[in-house]
Amino acid sequence: MSDEQGAGPQPEPIRFYGTTWLNHDGGYGLRRAGTCIGALAAAAAGALVLRFGYEGLAIAKVGGLVNTMVVVAFAVCSALAFRRTWERFGRRPDPAADPHAERSMQSLMMIGFIGALLAYAFRTFKEAPGEELHRREYEEAVARYERRTERKGKGRRKR
Repeated sequence: MSDEQGAGPQPEPIRFYGTTWLNHDGGYGLRRAGTCIGALAAAAAGALVLRFGYEGLAIAKVGGLVNTMVVVAFAVCSALAFRRTWERFGRRPDPAADPHAERSMQSLMMIGFIGALLAYAFRTFKEAPGEELHRREYEEAVARYERRTERKGKGRRKR
């Protein structure tokens, strides 16, 4: 959101949407449908791969306890990844947060990738993922810009 040559703040692009989220133009609806279908297809493909892995455990006859632990681990990681992804659409990460904690969450997000993909797909039913956050930030930047330009205009004396 830069102030380029007095043009005011510019909307920040969202992945797959660019700046079409601002006015819902430029194929915004088709992009939402496409990203939803793509995320659901990727989640289904991921679930299929996990099923093959689970069948590999069954063939190896590792036992009921290991099978249960694997299923619970993927379910918990998917639920946490879903929640974390969903929350990130509404607020930016805290810059003061511990960077090591952020890195430790990367493995959890990779294991729970199905949850993250489902969160992305479900969010597209409402809006472009992150649109609400970007819109709020953009409107705040526009309001600040307008206040700043009004003050500059009022502060100048006409001669």
